[in-house]
Amino acid sequence: MTARPAPLTPSGPLPERFHAWFAGHGWAPRPHQLDLLQRAEAGASVLLIAPTGAGKTLAGFLPSLVDLDRRGRPKPGTRPRGVHTLYVSPLKALATDIARNLEKPVAEIGLKLTMETRTGDTSQVRRQRQKLKPPDILLTTPEQLALLIAGKDARQFFSDLRYVIFDELHSLVTSKRGHLLSLGLARLRTLQPEIQTIGLSATVAEPDDLRQWLVLQGRNASPLSDLITVSGGARPDIRILTSEERVPWRGHTALYAMPEIYAAIQAHKTTLLFVNTRWQAELLFQELWRINEDTLPIALHHGSLDVGQRRKVEAAMADNRLRAVVATSTLDLGIDWGDVDLVVHVGAPKGASRLAQRIGRSNHRMDEPSKAILVPANRFEVMECQAALDANYLGAQDTPPLRDGALDVLAQHVLGMAVAEPFRADDLFAEVTSAAPYRDLDRETFDRVIDFVATGGYALRVYERYAKIKLTEDGTWRIAHPRIAQQYRMNAGTILEAPMLQVRLIRGRSKGAIARRGPILGKIEEGFVEALSPGDTFTFAGRVLRFETLHENQCLVSKAVDEDPKIPAYAGGKFPLTTYLAEQVRAMLADPDRWQALPEQVSDWLEIQQRKSLIPGPGELLVETFPNGRMHHMVLYPFEGRLAHQTLGMLLTRRLEKARAKPLGFVATDYAISIWGRGPMGAMIADGRLSLDDLFDEDMLGDDLEEWMADSWLLKRTFRQCAVISGLIEKRHPGQEKTGRQVTVSADLIYDVLRSHEPDHLLMRATWADAATGLLDVARVADLLGRIKHHIVHKDLKQVSPLAVPVMLEIGRERVVGEARDELLAQAAEDAMIAAALE
Repeated sequence: MTARPAPLTPSGPLPERFHAWFAGHGWAPRPHQLDLLQRAEAGASVLLIAPTGAGKTLAGFLPSLVDLDRRGRPKPGTRPRGVHTLYVSPLKALATDIARNLEKPVAEIGLKLTMETRTGDTSQVRRQRQKLKPPDILLTTPEQLALLIAGKDARQFFSDLRYVIFDELHSLVTSKRGHLLSLGLARLRTLQPEIQTIGLSATVAEPDDLRQWLVLQGRNASPLSDLITVSGGARPDIRILTSEERVPWRGHTALYAMPEIYAAIQAHKTTLLFVNTRWQAELLFQELWRINEDTLPIALHHGSLDVGQRRKVEAAMADNRLRAVVATSTLDLGIDWGDVDLVVHVGAPKGASRLAQRIGRSNHRMDEPSKAILVPANRFEVMECQAALDANYLGAQDTPPLRDGALDVLAQHVLGMAVAEPFRADDLFAEVTSAAPYRDLDRETFDRVIDFVATGGYALRVYERYAKIKLTEDGTWRIAHPRIAQQYRMNAGTILEAPMLQVRLIRGRSKGAIARRGPILGKIEEGFVEALSPGDTFTFAGRVLRFETLHENQCLVSKAVDEDPKIPAYAGGKFPLTTYLAEQVRAMLADPDRWQALPEQVSDWLEIQQRKSLIPGPGELLVETFPNGRMHHMVLYPFEGRLAHQTLGMLLTRRLEKARAKPLGFVATDYAISIWGRGPMGAMIADGRLSLDDLFDEDMLGDDLEEWMADSWLLKRTFRQCAVISGLIEKRHPGQEKTGRQVTVSADLIYDVLRSHEPDHLLMRATWADAATGLLDVARVADLLGRIKHHIVHKDLKQVSPLAVPVMLEIGRERVVGEARDELLAQAAEDAMIAAALE
């Protein structure tokens, strides 16, 4: 390893050509950029936390650019150098955008270096060329890093690695992708011990967690990385949309606000419209085009669309050829899109940090205020939007805490390391525990992971297909067969979307025969398509489409004649309400003085609720009971988010069954839970047959939870995901790909075997851990039950209350409405319920 250069001096922090470049643009390097450069030159790893527009990206790359300029090009005839700088991004689009933005300063400064991207969209030919002649700077994603370190040539490829830059680090480290990435970083340190890490992040709640993630853990642990925090920045200009139309009581479409949203687009250069789910994106895009009398160029961007279509949208955005783009989370990280001067967030943001990240896409400069409009989709979301707005002005953060490393991810990594080269268990254990998420991993659990990869575990070891690695006479573990390596490369990664089918447009149809094939529009969830019948219409890729048939892995569709789809939406991801925002909404609800900041419709709604029932105080849980039609309802308002509410609803219905209250079902929103049945629950509480203290006792998270989870489809679904990530079940095989149905059948059979014969199997442990956090939010339910103990307020009413109307209107909404008459009946029922609540 060559000696490190002397640290740069304060009097000359940049080489002359860099100084000239800044001066030529009338700029000066910012203090934090020079600070990071000087610390990196001194050999430190650094975490830079800075607001939007502060020049984080250039700061992160300056040490690399200066070092590459100093190093110069290799002499003719010498061996090709390995990668010098590895940049890891959470989004393919972000890696592409950063590469595009760096090309200009690199060219203008006159730096002789090579820079390329490697993502899931990179061709196989280009990937092979990169391995033979590595670029100086490679911009990539966590999944591609996992594949690179599993290559036979990984040691040569990374032999000259100096810097690893992690962009948007706060969004990378909180998921299984972050666990896989941390293991990749641990392997990079084994291949090149002297590497330095640079983390770039927005403001986070616990920066020391990220500082620890960036450095070596374990026996030879490094001190926390250096921290540079940039304060200041212009105060954002955020407002909640006020509409002349009635704010809906329920729903997530915000269709009432379309005229105001369109007017905002007309009044700005470029507007970025964020939503939380793909179906919301499709619906919003469709509605905007319907009222687009000026034929403004408006585009759509989400993860299910074909990569070619997404790239066209991104290029048009960069060239300022669009007036608006409707997007999901695919565009909410770090990307600098041209002249975006307004962000419209349709629906509540579900998190203060997420809102800050998204509004930062407008006026992407530190000294100019970001401008944003929040559009609540219903009355509860008005309060959530106000809480998020207040949090933004206070600088409050609600990034989730870091979790211990997942065992299914570790199993995948163990196989990848065997694919790269034979390993010794002792060496790999030391390497794995040098990664922050796995620093507390015990040796017994690690050995069980090794055994799982080698045999599938005790109950499955008789099946040869699960034997991926084997112990050889020299004490090393090797892959059991060369085909294992190919299967690993086809299945690496932790992103598991619902099984997807290509959506292909066809032209013409005749008695079952498919006419001319048209373009592929993108991908759609297999489960959604399975529920369709030929002739059903739905929205996708900004069009109304008619479902024709399934053919192999393709959903064949034609253009629909009708403008109104029968099925208006398809499934997509949904963010949970953060703990911080939930607390703020509860506090706002309990403080009538804060209602004055809310729209009159909403403040009136809360005042009527206070008169007809009551508003829960701080720390209280309001439980309302009332008859409605032939049913009796119990409605409670925890404000803990949909995941926690679904878990609580399931547990409460089981307890109500044991109490003979005859529950028939429940529905949960982010804010409330409604349970209904034939028994008069209010009367049972009044005469002591049903105790609310017993009903909400914390012991429901013991046997009740275990009994329910053991019988629940949720565990099977979670096991299926863990089985695919761990490599027990491969979704893709050379020359073929399993359908979602095939994966489901395989996983469910194995789950049943393990549940009966090896309930403490490694994957069963991983499944329970995932279910308790990701699908069930058990920790939040536990916090809720502890908080409300002896603070439950019951109100027995004669009819539905104003606060209960939104959750009551969700009952039965999963029914597909196909006829206009059904829509009219549904609207009439909604109006009748609202009228009853406001009497």
